[in-house]
Amino acid sequence: MILPKKVFLTKGVGRDREKLTSFEQALRNAGIAKYNLVHVSSIFPPNCKLISKQEGFSLLSAGEIVHCILMKNSTNEPHRLLTASVGIAIPADTNQYGYLSEHASFGETEEKAGDYAEDLAAQMLATILGIEFDPNSSYDEKKELWKMSDQIVKTTNITQSAIGDKNGLWTTVVAAAIFVSEEK
Repeated sequence: MILPKKVFLTKGVGRDREKLTSFEQALRNAGIAKYNLVHVSSIFPPNCKLISKQEGFSLLSAGEIVHCILMKNSTNEPHRLLTASVGIAIPADTNQYGYLSEHASFGETEEKAGDYAEDLAAQMLATILGIEFDPNSSYDEKKELWKMSDQIVKTTNITQSAIGDKNGLWTTVVAAAIFVSEEK
């Protein structure tokens, strides 16, 4: 059984004439190109701790198989705003699992995309915790309700935005939650 004990967030942007190479550049910029990334679904494991990027990198080795939540977005359209975001909702009860969410968009600010991803994760967590909410209410109204319930202790996001290269190079953005399973 693989049950991650720690998770950290990272993001990056890359540009190149080839789409795949711009993705590689974004992974390098995020510091995660040297790992074998395995995409997993969106569960924040029970008793998992959110750690700093620096601490997370110190616990990984080049070539290691690393589980992650990864969102990417690409464009070769000049001046087009793009984002990639991962949101997290962590329950107050550390024995309970939480949620992560992925969101990619065009034309949204980094703040708006990040809030949306965070909101998605919190909504998924709220539904399993039995917290009633109006899905049509604003993000701020829902966030306040979730804080008052004392069942969701933390929500956050990592978001990368960029503007498409003016000369039409591929621009790729990535946002990721990287799981760490073992101590070194």
